[in-house]
Amino acid sequence: MKSFPSLYFANLFLIIGTGLLTTYLALYLGNNGISTFWIGLMTSCYYMGLLLGSKLGYHLIKSVGHIRTFAASTAAVLACVAAHGVSDNIYLWLALRLFVGLGMMCNYMVLESWLNEQAAPESRGRVFSFYMITSYLGMILGQFALAEFPELGYAPLFLVCMALAIGIIPISITRRIHPKPLKPIQVSLFDYFKKVPQSLTAVHFAGIINGSFYGLAPTFAKSSGFNSSEIAIFMSATIFAGLIAQWPMGILSDKVRRSVLIRTNAVAIGVVSLALFLLPITQTLAFALTFMFGLFAFTLYPLSSALANSRVEDEERVGVSSALLVVFGAGAALGSTANAQVMTYFGHQALYASIALLTVIMYLLLTYINSKQKVEQPESSDYVVGTSDVTNSPLAATMDPRIEETTAHEQMLVVDEIDDEYEENNAVFDTDDPQGDLFKDFETQDETAELKD
Repeated sequence: MKSFPSLYFANLFLIIGTGLLTTYLALYLGNNGISTFWIGLMTSCYYMGLLLGSKLGYHLIKSVGHIRTFAASTAAVLACVAAHGVSDNIYLWLALRLFVGLGMMCNYMVLESWLNEQAAPESRGRVFSFYMITSYLGMILGQFALAEFPELGYAPLFLVCMALAIGIIPISITRRIHPKPLKPIQVSLFDYFKKVPQSLTAVHFAGIINGSFYGLAPTFAKSSGFNSSEIAIFMSATIFAGLIAQWPMGILSDKVRRSVLIRTNAVAIGVVSLALFLLPITQTLAFALTFMFGLFAFTLYPLSSALANSRVEDEERVGVSSALLVVFGAGAALGSTANAQVMTYFGHQALYASIALLTVIMYLLLTYINSKQKVEQPESSDYVVGTSDVTNSPLAATMDPRIEETTAHEQMLVVDEIDDEYEENNAVFDTDDPQGDLFKDFETQDETAELKD
């Protein structure tokens, strides 16, 4: 906290604003009789903007630097938020969500590449742990802020604008040294599908499930008879569950095969989703079930990431991280639109019926793929705390097209030993698992080769 207060506070207020905006738009459109399909499509547009934003962020940072890019991108997002109050044309709002996604990815690239470069190797885990905490805290605070505006007028939009504007201040006046320029990275997605099909399959389903939750769970809760305050609790309980599940799941992944844990999570998500679909929904039951949903749904990404890193060589880890983020984002964009259509035809509870069906398909695919793969060989330090959203992963910076693989390794990884020859020549070196080094404390003991499931 003492090392990067400006970056932490900037991230906190950005997430407060965008988290509040996402839930507000879903509820506002629902109150005005807009089809669930359009609500899901808006969420998809946001994730598409995130996926496309890396190229834009690269050109902006290259042209004007980090701080100016952050200020310009946040100002553009703020203008898009204000535009929601000028017109409620659904087509305009779709475009605005796309632009908000573009701007926010630029901001995440600025924040995370800055942290990656300037965090000391021995403290990088703590630095990113606190970064993730500010992300979770921002999402929770954004949900609770909405509870103060049950009428869903324009006041929440003003609050979003305030949060975004405040987020510009700390990074604009920071005294920290600017990050140095980075180089591009090329990612061959199909090559990684051949190498880590199980992980990428699980991440794709995780994107569909989590994207559907963020985009459509407020509509589900609203249709179930919850008021604004109860919807805020419903969303916050799920997010909080995801936060507290990270550490225990990291410890558990030291002792149990990650491929087994991923399939177990799929089963648990399916059972909880089926209960939300079949059982009469009361407040207490809904809060309890959505808390359980968050425990398992929000740990799918870090588990899949850890599994992927146990199956590739050191020089491939940064590329794998980028591939995971792209596949997750694609799933999130697809899932919101598809499940919105399901809710339109079959009712609001069909959201969780769809998720339950997805987990069955996910389990069967993972079981088949696992039976065809080689023995899993997990390595220490490859579990990373992660949110349920592509936007808040500390690995999002690897999507920065400026990052050359060796450069990204140098900046993101903790270096245990440096070869004497490389020291003499000042060469760029390769290191261990990028994700594990961010959160090295999760795994401290070597694991032996494991048997097939």
